[in-house]
Amino acid sequence: MFETIQSRGVDQILSLMLAFRSDPRDQKVDLVVGVYKDANGDVPVMKAVKAAEKVLLEEEDTKTYVGMAGDAEYRAFVPPMLLGSEAKVIKEGRITSLQTVGGSGALKVGCDLLHGMNPDQLVWVSTPTWANHIPVATDSGLKTAQYPYFRLSDRGLDFDGMMSHLEANAKAGDAILLHACCHNPTGVDLSFEQWKIVTDFVLKRGLLPYVDCAYQGLGDGMEEDVAGLRYLAERVPEMLLASSFSKNFGIYRERTGALSIVARTPEELAVVQEAAETAIRSNYSMPPSHGARVVATVLSDPAMKADWAEELEEMRERVAEMRSELRRMLEERQVTRDLSFITDQKGMFSYTGFTKDEVVRLRDDFGIYTAGDGRMNVAALAPENLEAVADGFAAILRA
Repeated sequence: MFETIQSRGVDQILSLMLAFRSDPRDQKVDLVVGVYKDANGDVPVMKAVKAAEKVLLEEEDTKTYVGMAGDAEYRAFVPPMLLGSEAKVIKEGRITSLQTVGGSGALKVGCDLLHGMNPDQLVWVSTPTWANHIPVATDSGLKTAQYPYFRLSDRGLDFDGMMSHLEANAKAGDAILLHACCHNPTGVDLSFEQWKIVTDFVLKRGLLPYVDCAYQGLGDGMEEDVAGLRYLAERVPEMLLASSFSKNFGIYRERTGALSIVARTPEELAVVQEAAETAIRSNYSMPPSHGARVVATVLSDPAMKADWAEELEEMRERVAEMRSELRRMLEERQVTRDLSFITDQKGMFSYTGFTKDEVVRLRDDFGIYTAGDGRMNVAALAPENLEAVADGFAAILRA
């Protein structure tokens, strides 16, 4: 039976990780893996997370299941963090959040939910989008289509192309996947004014927004990063929102995410939540507890929360500093191309625009590993590797 299986191939990111590890060169730089690294190249455990885990070690008195919807205290923190404590949908009882196995789990449960409601559901995604968006959607049985987003000429946003394509092709009932902030893989975000235009179009065309919010706090700040999302949520009757604490709490391996659902009425919300829980049951039955309890413990303790917010801001500022330093070093190397994209893009990732051949040259000649599409993890830059990266990038950009 197994001989009938057709290989999908090895995930590109995983294959690059293996190639980097087997590379014998001492001077090599990993800009592939999408995790935050500090100036020493380590993936740190935040101080507030350590403090919360000490509390849990002393106080946790059971290891029983948390239920399909997840930890109640954790779930209560999610909507106000994303949408603000004064959000209309919270006051009207039109939103619920379900704990999921990371942001990927939230996306999968949401896609299963959509397919259960409409087997012919179409989801629009940006070109490009996170590598797992389309596989998650199609594995749930959904159809996908793509709208223009990244403009190679200036490594910026092709907003006119995006809107004209959607205007011509999107139909009522379609879902549209949007990135709340720090777009993965490009780092190119919608401006607040563009969020307003998208919101008007969603309402006019009758689309269902499905927003992926994986990097809140790592772009311009916790509140600034979700300003557009909040504008949208205040005006649409229904939406899905996948979020993650992997990045802003640094708890990647704890797989801590949430699927938030906005419905027209509290009564409709109860029915949709039941359907979502059915999808959770068939996917992984119930979510794990530890990460959710860490988040809830931190956010419920003023001192821990303050420590977390301070450290998150330090992480955000370090990423921004690495962007500025890389641009400065490239300018010092007399790269004459427009380098504004490096500091204009937001968050952990930057879409360099390097071709596949240029990516291979970076790897073979300079030991610099980026994703095959030229995406680099800015958070992996550090004082000890900036000069080498700048040398390699300058050689490519001057060619």
